[in-house]
Amino acid sequence: MGEKSNLPLFETKSADNRFIFRLYTLSIFISICFIFYFRIHHLPESKAAEKLAWLGAFFSELWFAFYWFLTVIVRWNPSYRQTFKDRLSQRYEGDFPGIDIFVCTADPVIEPPTIVINTVLSIMAYNYPPEKMSIYLSDDGGSDLTFYALLESSQFSKKWLPFCRKFNVEPRSPEAYFRSAVEPLNDCLWSTELSSIKNLYEDMKKRIETVAELGRIPDDIRKQHKGFLEWDTVLSQRDHQTILQIVIDGRDPMAVDSEEQPLPTLVYLAREKRPQYNHHFKAGAMNALIRVSSRISNAPIILNVDCDMYSNNMDSVRDVLCFFMDEENGDEIGFIQFPQTFDNLTTNDLYSSSFDVINKVELHGMDNNGGPPYIGTGCFHRRETLCGRKYRRGSKSESLKWDHHQRIQDSASVLEETCKPLASCGYEENTEWGKEMGLKYGCPVEDVLTGFAIHCRGWRSIYFNPERKGFLGVAPTTLLQSLVQHKRWTEGDLQIFLSQYCPLLYGHGKIPLKLQLSYCVYLLWAANCLASLYYVTIPSLCLLRGISLFPKVSSQWSYPFIYTIMATSTCSAGEFVWCGGTLRGWWNDQRIWLYKRTASYFFAFFDNILRLLGTSKSAFVITAKVADNDVSKRYERELMEFGAPSPMFTILTTLAWLNALSFIGVLLKLAVHGQTPDQLAMQIILCGLLVCVNQPLYEGIFLRKDKGKMPTSVAYKSAAYALVACSLAYV
Repeated sequence: MGEKSNLPLFETKSADNRFIFRLYTLSIFISICFIFYFRIHHLPESKAAEKLAWLGAFFSELWFAFYWFLTVIVRWNPSYRQTFKDRLSQRYEGDFPGIDIFVCTADPVIEPPTIVINTVLSIMAYNYPPEKMSIYLSDDGGSDLTFYALLESSQFSKKWLPFCRKFNVEPRSPEAYFRSAVEPLNDCLWSTELSSIKNLYEDMKKRIETVAELGRIPDDIRKQHKGFLEWDTVLSQRDHQTILQIVIDGRDPMAVDSEEQPLPTLVYLAREKRPQYNHHFKAGAMNALIRVSSRISNAPIILNVDCDMYSNNMDSVRDVLCFFMDEENGDEIGFIQFPQTFDNLTTNDLYSSSFDVINKVELHGMDNNGGPPYIGTGCFHRRETLCGRKYRRGSKSESLKWDHHQRIQDSASVLEETCKPLASCGYEENTEWGKEMGLKYGCPVEDVLTGFAIHCRGWRSIYFNPERKGFLGVAPTTLLQSLVQHKRWTEGDLQIFLSQYCPLLYGHGKIPLKLQLSYCVYLLWAANCLASLYYVTIPSLCLLRGISLFPKVSSQWSYPFIYTIMATSTCSAGEFVWCGGTLRGWWNDQRIWLYKRTASYFFAFFDNILRLLGTSKSAFVITAKVADNDVSKRYERELMEFGAPSPMFTILTTLAWLNALSFIGVLLKLAVHGQTPDQLAMQIILCGLLVCVNQPLYEGIFLRKDKGKMPTSVAYKSAAYALVACSLAYV
């Protein structure tokens, strides 16, 4: 037994067969060197336009090479983690620490309460002592409908949790489980109970949806709980007092399910909002939760999830404890990040939302470089790291010691009143909250910035990607949703790079250089827009003037270009398929990669420039979690959704027109003059590939008649812009 207690609770393995990847990397590096040699020694000396176009291509390729170098650092030596939950149980089963779980929602329309309560119920049903769990729902929408849904779910949990334990079901989100559950043929008990619990869920769901359609809480329901009285003084969603209700008090011996087993604590919080105060979006909500929970339960571990990211693995908490409670390395771990994964992806991942390559390759590499970033959901923190504590090597942490019997003994009503000031607007004034304590303010991606600050305080993070995903969420179902989401992410990432928190400056001497550079891969996403826009416009326009930017296909100088393109594309496609995708999915990924770089990243880059000039402020945009039936059907059929006019669509459609006109124009020109395409062959191929990538755009303009087609105004406006650009290039 003594020997067994010395075994680690987790192990780390490096990826196998890295020799092939490193050989491939070396070959690409050599090819890039040849390309730069060609660019420098074949610089045109005649026409100014040709020289400028050549230099533009050279600087774009310099950027691509630099960014490729950053990605190589991330991918160089990925590591993979495995936990040993059996060893954890043998040593610590009776001494598990408490855990506070934060679920954040902000709008009952965009994030319907039925989605929110499914996430809450999946987390309440963790395979973990319920008396050691406290679930906090932060409702930044301040909606009595969300509160009502939480009350309904608290009653349903008394039946749902015993059902989950009895039949060991997964996933433990009712909606997700019933969607995939198959009634057993030879088990009458299970079949009966499954039917019963499903009927209870459908009844609850119908009641919530009926109230949602009504638009208010009926008087007979309002009388059932004192909490509804709080909304008598609510002026609006952005102007109300703190609303705090302990829905289930886990300390109460009467708080039990239908099998007399204790229920976890369940708390509703709508922090105070006033128009004259900056509420700091999700970061402000999280900081209010940290303070309120420190008074009610004060568990040493905090999990935060978005309201649409339900738990898909009942043992996630035990997996996490294998890292935090490991005797040798656990004390240095500040947070553990699970991948962001989704359960509504199409077969070929239409909008490239799976992040499969990032989740299965890049974040594993970043893990080995010092730890993954904090990505805002599916992350387990030590409470002390979120409260600003620095890690001191060699010091043994006692932070995980927690006894639920020592929690504050005040009644629930007293706790509610004493905790309300902690979520007031003025509490943070003249304090370190949002600076050195809690999540940091002033950035659209407060999660990445906060995780980076934790790394700089000496903590390391762990990336854990188990075979059964820890959390599953809802991916965007329209192109515009996806582009806007990426615009917000990349805008915030670049904002960090251009601020005092630039990893190369702020991180110097605090975190390893390879981790600094790993952060830059994501913080410089938006900066890719300039080189990408150049490559999809100028070579095509140069075709109309007969300006060659690449060597002849018959020249030996074409070999490095051809090899680099073919090798990187083959590696990318193979990697995508290895990660579980399809070849058509890879082609979709290339398309969305182009759309993000030329639209989302461009607007993110442009907004950062405006912000530096003092003419723009960052805004937080919530991505819709539901779509109407027509949109959902088109999404399932993998038809790209356009529908509404947007400046992003104007850019994409203009580029599609420009490349189509250039491609047709150069082919006609060659046919009329009887010229061979040798000199311009590589540019023609590039332009042709861009035309192929834009196939959904052309379909949306010319062929589709449904509501998801490209708006006529965007199509005409973009065609005019493209014609002007082609005319100027041809002159």
